[in-house]
Amino acid sequence: MKSPFARLFGGGDKANDATTTAEAPSHASEEVVKIPLAKIHANQFQPRTVFDEEKIEELARTIHVHGVIQPIVVRDSQQDGFYEIIAGERRFRAMTSLGWEEVPAIVRQLSDKETASIALIENLQREELTAIEEAHAYSNLLEIQEITQEALAQRLGKSQSAVANKLRLLKLPEAAQQALLTRSITERHARALLPVKDLELQQQLLEQLLEEGLNVKELEERIRSLTEDPPKKPKKRRKAVSRDMRIAMNTIKESLSMVKKSGIKLDTEEEEHEDYYQITVKIPKNRP
Repeated sequence: MKSPFARLFGGGDKANDATTTAEAPSHASEEVVKIPLAKIHANQFQPRTVFDEEKIEELARTIHVHGVIQPIVVRDSQQDGFYEIIAGERRFRAMTSLGWEEVPAIVRQLSDKETASIALIENLQREELTAIEEAHAYSNLLEIQEITQEALAQRLGKSQSAVANKLRLLKLPEAAQQALLTRSITERHARALLPVKDLELQQQLLEQLLEEGLNVKELEERIRSLTEDPPKKPKKRRKAVSRDMRIAMNTIKESLSMVKKSGIKLDTEEEEHEDYYQITVKIPKNRP
């Protein structure tokens, strides 16, 4: 059965060998050599941007006691004897912290495309990336492999919606992406912020989220309160007016109209109350 790496590379023994190297380099043809630490540099395609120093120290203590069980994997970087890490940067950092001068390594001849894919998938399979690092990893894989989201999802063993949801996180402003990177907010918090199109409001909500420690439900309620239109007040329903009341009102209005026609200036005010109508008539004492 082909490995996920082989499937991602489109098949072939070379890709399958790369997987063996990255995960359990026991193939007879893969020679373990000693390489000076000073001649090794990090993978330019490394998706992880934040390394847990406590875990690096823990790994260093394990290596100090038991040695390196699994060599790192590198490739010739074509830079005057220097090598680039393909897999095993955490081990490399741990051995560096121990002050080692040389490290056991396997040298592979891989292209940029293969190197990037191995680095990205190795981290994805470990499930230690933050949501935003994973989103960037998906984006890079789509570009490197020149495939669709659906194809990427199939090759990673994930649903297309899971891949699409991760990629949507890249639409967040830099501050929100940084908060995801440092795990100050969760992916669910970030998804709640995505529908907010007003960037100033989005920033305001992010600040409130960080300052107040809102959970996802509280954040969603805050968003609704700030974005939904206030409910319209229902119009008061006018009570049905009886026929006798209409006749009385019309009679009064006709009488007032006749008075006005006689030359007397009237001021009238008409008010509707819960149980009655009120007509106030003001007749000046002195005619102009």
